[in-house]
Amino acid sequence: MTTKKINKDITFKVAPKEIYRVLMDSKTHSKITGSKAVIGTKVGSFFSVWGGGVSGITLALEPNKKIVQAWRTGQWEENHYSVVVFELVKADVGTKLIFDHYAVPADDYQTISDNWKACYWTPMKEMFATNSGK
Repeated sequence: MTTKKINKDITFKVAPKEIYRVLMDSKTHSKITGSKAVIGTKVGSFFSVWGGGVSGITLALEPNKKIVQAWRTGQWEENHYSVVVFELVKADVGTKLIFDHYAVPADDYQTISDNWKACYWTPMKEMFATNSGK
């Protein structure tokens, strides 16, 4: 299987802990995506987002700084996982999120790339702008 990498740097006008909370708190994650999320908060714990459409395991955590997870969809080849890295860096105004998604199947690359923007980055910016996520 041919794979590709998605990379995005995006700045949010909130503290790193707010972004970390959106990504790691089941209730807040569900709110931002509009879909059920169950996220364990420890290394080695299971997560399921998008009502079970995407699942995986948390590989590494540095609270409010870094999240590393193995992700997969039910449509991918059995036992194929991609790796998602969210790095949170304090910026002059808010937080710079350095995002890398490794081993994305090439056939799904454009859809997954578009979905990160439509289903995460845009709703997060909107939520933070209105403070409705608190």
